[in-house]
Formats: sequence, C-alpha cells, structure tokens
Amino acid sequence: MSSNRITTLLVANRGEIARRIIRSARALGIRTVAVYSDPDARSPHVLDADLAVALGGTASADSYLRADKIIDAARRAGADAIHPGYGFLSENAEFAESCRRADILFVGPSPESMRSMGLKDQAKAIARRAGVPVLPDAEITGDDPTAWAAAACEVGFPLLVKATAGGGGKGMRRVDDLDTLVDAVAGARREAASSFGNATVFLERYLDKARHIEIQVFGDAHGSAVHLGERECSVQRRHQKVLEEAPSPVVGPELREKMGATAVSLVRELRYLGAGTVEYLLDDRTGEFFFLEMNTRLQVEHPVTEEVTGLDLVALQLRVAQGQALGIEQADVVPRGHAIEVRLYAEDPARGFLPTPGPLHLLEYPERPGLRYEVGVSAPGEVSAYYDPMMAKIIARADSREEAAAALASALDATRIHGLVTNRSFLAALLRDPDFLSGATCTDFLDHHQNLLDPAPATPTVVHLAAGLAASVSRRRAANPATGFAAPGFRTLAAEMLMSAVWQPVGREPIPVAYRLAAPSGDTELVLDLDGTRHRFDLIDLGADTVRVRYDGVDYPCAVATHRDGSIWINDATSQSGWVPEPRLPDRTVLAASAAGPVSEVPGTVVAVLISEGDTVAAGQKLVVLEAMKMEHPALAGADGVVQKINVSVGQYVDAQTELVTIGAEGEA
Repeated sequence: MSSNRITTLLVANRGEIARRIIRSARALGIRTVAVYSDPDARSPHVLDADLAVALGGTASADSYLRADKIIDAARRAGADAIHPGYGFLSENAEFAESCRRADILFVGPSPESMRSMGLKDQAKAIARRAGVPVLPDAEITGDDPTAWAAAACEVGFPLLVKATAGGGGKGMRRVDDLDTLVDAVAGARREAASSFGNATVFLERYLDKARHIEIQVFGDAHGSAVHLGERECSVQRRHQKVLEEAPSPVVGPELREKMGATAVSLVRELRYLGAGTVEYLLDDRTGEFFFLEMNTRLQVEHPVTEEVTGLDLVALQLRVAQGQALGIEQADVVPRGHAIEVRLYAEDPARGFLPTPGPLHLLEYPERPGLRYEVGVSAPGEVSAYYDPMMAKIIARADSREEAAAALASALDATRIHGLVTNRSFLAALLRDPDFLSGATCTDFLDHHQNLLDPAPATPTVVHLAAGLAASVSRRRAANPATGFAAPGFRTLAAEMLMSAVWQPVGREPIPVAYRLAAPSGDTELVLDLDGTRHRFDLIDLGADTVRVRYDGVDYPCAVATHRDGSIWINDATSQSGWVPEPRLPDRTVLAASAAGPVSEVPGTVVAVLISEGDTVAAGQKLVVLEAMKMEHPALAGADGVVQKINVSVGQYVDAQTELVTIGAEGEA
C-alpha cells in the first residue's frame, strides 16, 4: 500500500468481537467487511457489516482459521486492512506475514513481536531481559516419562503443564504429583496440537494462592508506550475467565505503578505496536508478581478498561495501525469508578460447565444506565456447537465496586434467555457472594465456592412449575371448542381427583407431578403433589402467557412463554426456569443408562480413542475424548466390562447421545 490510511476493514472473526470492531470502525468512517462460515450465514456480525464474504465450511479449521480464505476475501471485497479480533488468527505471525505480502494492513503488532511472545518459553526469556519477574519452568521434550518426571521435580509441585503456543486455558493441566504427570502431558499435547497446531508443552510452577492480574498496554510507531491500568481476572473455570474487573480490588497506586512500569518495559524491549496485555500472577500472600504471558491482541475483557478510562481501544488500535501517534501520556490515564464484566456462556455450571449448544428462542435484557452489552448471538437462532460457547458479555460501571456488582446481578436477573441452559444464575450468585464482594478472589475461588455452581433460585421452583402448568392448561382449554368458554380453573372432576403429568426442567431430571386446577369460588386454585408433598397456590389473572402465583402468602407475577419445540419458560423479577412437559423425546438419562456403553453428552469431534476392542475396562476409566466448543470432553465407562465394539473413530463428528463404545460384561460374546 502506498498509504496506511484504512478505507475498508475486513474483520477476520465472528460473534460479539466482530460486532464490536465493526461499531468502532464505522464511527471512524471506515467501511466494514464480515466473513462467515456456513453455520454463521445469518449471524448478527454478518448483518452488521457493510459487506460480507462467505468462507464456506463449518468447523474453525475450514473457515476462520484459513488464512488463505481470509486473504482472498479481503481482495474480493477491496479491503485494505484486516482486524483479527481475538482468538482464531489474531496471534498467528504467519497470517500477519501473509497480510504484509498481500499488501494488506494487519491491525496488530508486527509478526516479529507476535513470534517473540507467541511461544511462552521464549516470551519468558524476553521478559527476564526486560527485568520482569518470572516463575520457575522447564520445557518438556521427547517422549521419555522419566525425563518429564525429573523436570517436574526440578520445577516443584504443584505445577501446570502449559502449551507453549497456548492461550485461553487450552493445552493446560494442573499436576499435584508424579502419578498424574504422564496423563496431563499427553492430554495437554493433544489439546495444544488440536487448538494451535503446535503440541509443544512446558512445566511451570503453580501458585495456589494467586490472583490473575493483567496490564493493558499500547505502543505506537513513534516510540510511545503507555499502560492503561490493570484488570483482575482471577475468577476462572478450567483456567478460562468468567468475570473480569477494573481496577483490581487489591492493587493500590504503588503496586499499579510498579506492575505498569514492568509491562511498559516489555513493550519497549519488543518495540511493540498496538494493543497488548501483559499478564501476571500476583502472590496473594507475599504481594510478589510474576510474568505469565503477553497476549499480542485485544482481550475479551477490554470493555472494563474502556469503561474506567473512557477510551475506545479498538479506535486506538485502528489509529496506531495507520501510523498515527497514541496521543496519550501516562499521566492522562486515571481510572474512574469501577467496572465488572461477566461472560454469558451456553454451559451448565452444575455439570462441570458442560457446553450446552442448541436453539435460542429468546434473548432479552434490560437497557439501564451504566450497563453495556456485547452480544454475539440473536434470537430466534442457535448457539452452534462448532465454536466457543460464549453468547455475550455484560458490563456494569458504577462509582464503587459494590454498586457495579449489584447493578450487574440485577441485570442478569432481568435477562430472559429461553431455549438452552446458561450460566446466568451462577453469575448472579457469584456477584452477590460475600467472599467475592470482600475481594477475596484468588484463581482457586470457584474450587472453594462449589455452592455457586447450582444456586437455589430466589423464587421457589414449585412456583414456576405451578405457573407453567396452570398457563399450559389454560392455553389448552382456550384452544378447545368444548372448553374454551369456561373459566381457566373450570373442572368437572371430583374435588379430590388429581391429574398426572411429567415435567422435566431443561437440563435436569424429569419430575412426576399430580395436580388439580379448580375454581371453587371464582378464584383459581391449584394443588400440586410432588413426591407426596402437597403445595397449594392461588392463581390470579390466569392466562395463556401470564399469571400471578400466590404461594405461602407471597405473590409472584410470572411471564410464561411456550416455544415451538414444546418447551415452556417462566420468568419473574428474580428467577428463570425452563420446562418440557411430558417430553416427546426419550429422556437422556434413560438413554445413557440403557446404552451398552458411554454416549456423547454434547455434539463434537472424536479426538482420541483410548481403548481397543477386547480390552477390559473399569468403571470411571476414560475411553474416548471428544472436542466440542473448543474444549475436550472425556467419555467414561459407566461400569466394569469388556469393550465389544468401538463405534467411532478419530476425526469423526458425532451428535449428542451417540453411543461411542459398546461394553459387555466379562465373558460376554
């Protein structure tokens, strides 16, 4: 290019980050181009852009990870620049080189900087040169477990096995002793090869009482470098962040200045251009901090920094990429107020954060001052099994941390998500937890707060069951010519006769229920019998989609929505639940129990088959490993037995509830 001025920007990403980049580019007068895979053809980011180019394919490896397809799309759309977002090709130095050769501006650091920081072992060596403190580590080479054990003993336990090219918790395993080292190294290598195309791993000392603190940095082509303060990202599951905030509740001005200065020294050592994040582990007991890695891209959690600094980081990226000066001095960066971000995922915290891809019937959220939404999906639609399960980010900014947490929890309460299980209730419970509010958030926070994974709803479950059952009966009667004239509670049955039904909470076990709906004196009354316990309700203004349920002296106004798949979703001011009455499909638990071997809990790709036909296996033994939504999911033997047949092979895509292995009793033919 003869000039660095960007006129047309291709966004080589999907979901909420693609939409976020498009928004800032448009504000700067830049035309935008989206790319999309086959499942994403009608996704919001495609509809937001000025132009869109189909990549074809379904999995990331066939679409968003295809550098050649991205470059070709840029040429066809007339794009003179590419913004990679985060994930996918964002830290791929070869892709940045390809952009350079194609005379297309890459919005990010130089390929040289990316290579330096892209391999964690090399990054640590450079950090040492820049005066940044680092943790003890050792690279794993070869296939000799004895050498692995020697390296592990030198590093010390507990330790982490980490992919040198990794990020986002992929290719990472915690190891507490030698007994689990070999399995951890093998699993990390396999996941690293699948996620990053590089199976190299290394060992690093694990701080069991540490905080994850990261410093947002920026550098320009004129030699300027600044940091924009810190973010705390300590609340994590599987080494992936679920909540981020700025500033950290434990970082004061002196520590902020020290951490920021070391981060800027690394930027200067690299002659770094654009946005980056220097990540540290902060020892909660000693106050020491250690270099973890540098992300040479925009971070998922960048909105909290924007909220407390008032800066648009995407706009800054685009300006710096065009050769402009940062225009910011370090003294100009003063955090104001507090911001917290949560990641809304299609996953089930109560089941080990198992991804829950599927239909999305409804997504509604409250628009209030101080709230910000970065949403990557739309309803009606679907959360695909092919990509990361994050649906949206919700950010709250307030004058204090406590106010931000309260506003964010309240927004989650009022958010309606119908169709699949999400981590909505878990996030709201987390934001109200006393230990979280006190700032006691080390990286093992969730290990010690398992109660948050399946919190009791503020509204009794029986209230929602009553609302859903009564509204469905009301709707059915209203549609029936023979009963449409009658009041909602009209019954001709004997007063004590109960009707039977089975209602299944979405993602949970079915519940047999007996009920009687009657209008003895004008008001509608509902009696539920659950496992021998009677519950009585008064139903006020009962209709097909609303009802006020009076239970134990409290009125609960409920909205009831029925969707095409037969699921019924109930919302009130604080709680949400989804139900499937008398499911037409066999219960998954029954399917799994009756199958001769383990079934796939989620749709995904088989990445490892760890047994052979004729092998004797024990209950709980890992048999097959699936990859779905960028995570590995092991399938375990439900009982002792002999492998009679392996029904899948590596590389095969399987639907949920596919029988993976047939297991028989010892001696069975």
